[in-house]
Amino acid sequence: MSIHSSQSLTLVLGPTNTGKTHLALERMTGYASGMIGFPLRLLARENYDRLVRKLGVGKVGLLTGEERILPAGARYLCCTVESMPIDANADAELANRRFDFVAVDEVQLAGDRERGHVFTDRILHARGAFETMFMGAETAAPLLKALLPDAKFEFRDRMSRLAYAGPKKLTRLPRRSAIVAFSAADVYQIAEFVKRQRGGAAVVMGRLSPRTRNAQVELYQNGDVDFLIATDAIGMGLNLDLGHVALSADMKFDGRQMRKLLPSEMAQIAGRAGRHMNDGSFGVTDGCHALEPEMIDAIEQHRFAPLRAFYWRSRDLAFSSIDQLLGSLETPPPLPFLFRKGDALDHQALTALASRAEIRGAVSGARDVRLLWAVASIPDFRQSLHENHYDMLASIFLTLVAKGVLGNDMVAKAMAQLDRIDGDIDTLMTRLAYIRTWTYITHRSDWTDNPNEWQDRARSIEDRLSDCLHSRLSERFVDKRAAHLSRRLKETKNLIASVKDDGTVLVEGEEVGRLDGFTFHPTLADGEDKAPILAAARRGLPDEIERRVRAFVASADPAFRLGPDGIVKWREAEVARLVKGDGLYVPRPELVASDLLSIDQTQRMAQRLVSFTAAHVENVLGRLIILETPDAAPVGDNKSQTEPKSAAMAATTATAADDRPAADAPAADAP
Repeated sequence: MSIHSSQSLTLVLGPTNTGKTHLALERMTGYASGMIGFPLRLLARENYDRLVRKLGVGKVGLLTGEERILPAGARYLCCTVESMPIDANADAELANRRFDFVAVDEVQLAGDRERGHVFTDRILHARGAFETMFMGAETAAPLLKALLPDAKFEFRDRMSRLAYAGPKKLTRLPRRSAIVAFSAADVYQIAEFVKRQRGGAAVVMGRLSPRTRNAQVELYQNGDVDFLIATDAIGMGLNLDLGHVALSADMKFDGRQMRKLLPSEMAQIAGRAGRHMNDGSFGVTDGCHALEPEMIDAIEQHRFAPLRAFYWRSRDLAFSSIDQLLGSLETPPPLPFLFRKGDALDHQALTALASRAEIRGAVSGARDVRLLWAVASIPDFRQSLHENHYDMLASIFLTLVAKGVLGNDMVAKAMAQLDRIDGDIDTLMTRLAYIRTWTYITHRSDWTDNPNEWQDRARSIEDRLSDCLHSRLSERFVDKRAAHLSRRLKETKNLIASVKDDGTVLVEGEEVGRLDGFTFHPTLADGEDKAPILAAARRGLPDEIERRVRAFVASADPAFRLGPDGIVKWREAEVARLVKGDGLYVPRPELVASDLLSIDQTQRMAQRLVSFTAAHVENVLGRLIILETPDAAPVGDNKSQTEPKSAAMAATTATAADDRPAADAPAADAP
């Protein structure tokens, strides 16, 4: 094993929010050239964008599996760790280039079962001409000292305090919180609940493209929503304005089995709360087991058990034959604390391809073996069933061997199938995964006739899918009305309310309810913003209520309608119901309760309803009312039209005046 000199090598170790990445970027830009490797494509893109804003687009490059931005004058390069051009699959244009400064972030991932061998390789072989810096957690310190005995170690303390806040219901979480889940299904479920109860949430998952992820983060950062629902990808250095981080579970599927989160993993996630000098808090939701005191203390004090091993794989590969290549991948590690990585995805793909007779028959020399290894290294972004992925790899390899390049028809057909924006969130994410695979393939410039054209096409499709995915996520998980009102409420307490002609009640131009007659029906979901928003709505209703009361009092009898159920409607709104009064023919109208009406308004409306009720009874039952007082019944036709009406009006007026029965009113059960 060839370990490069550890002279001018610094390891900066510490918990989250210690400024490690910021230090590395500052050191790098102090040199004429530099390269830094990040654990996530999203993180590489985030820091690339940061450097572009600082230095200009012409001085910074980006190299990931799916993105290759290399301006002619690029001096600084942001990469994913896998894409750093220092191994057998390095970008041909950069393979022999030396950088003054080289850094790798999150080097404790050398202990990760899936990707650790890549980080270990960079720890051993990535070197700058003048300075090298590795950043990560203190848990890696003992093994790093064993590998790099002459390196300088710098330990940093967290710049802000991180405190445990206990378990909280989702409805009780403070604003500017992130809720972390460990599956897409859980992310969706929590986000939908937060939308109903708190107005909405942004969503961040590792499967999102940088464009979608940035758009979702912007929703959160600009205050459109106050909650972020994320997978544990948030723990890998994504810098957000978070005050609190809540874990929705303490178990995760690690690709092989369900297991409890390690204290260091919890700390990596919880440490996203409180950035720079602002303190943060962490906790769990009511769906997660409360953390044990030992776990809480370890996270707050940043004390964790050191890593016991790094994963390793030989980089000295033999390409004379397929079997020689497979054999070199089985080389045992040189140190006892290095575990051989024997089941990496590219290794598995190579083994599967080598078992196919048509693949072995197509290989005629070292050049073909190198090509086969490059094809086997194509990532399975789709996370499809292995055989499906292997079939695609076999087709690509056989085409490249036979024709030298992938035909335009083959690439065009594959991309055309993905250039669609219909479907739900999962469908769009699946298409994004497929186009990421083809983006990776087209960045192998010697595999297609027109690499720039196909790269542009793939990027265009990814951008359209990303924009559509952002739109779908926002539609599903953000109540834009509530988000707008929440943001306005932060800016001013004097919200502007109004009522449209159809009764729609608006606050700051957003519908918050309907005024049905004289009753306000809010349509806002429950949440901490509901009370002040509805209070603002009610402040805008008195003028409209008085206008309606005046129209009510002035309305002619035909404007009112009495149904067979005793309900009185005015302008199609229920305003009263008839209840038992002081006489058989004198029902009493009872107004529908409304806290928007004053005592004076209630009395005016009650008098008008009494008048309408008396007139309605007279019109419908005029002749029957005569039977109440048969001795006073008119003899001639001339009185038949006047006497009954005056009797009913007298009785009803007395009821409205003092709520007492008329002196000459008969008993309620009179015939």
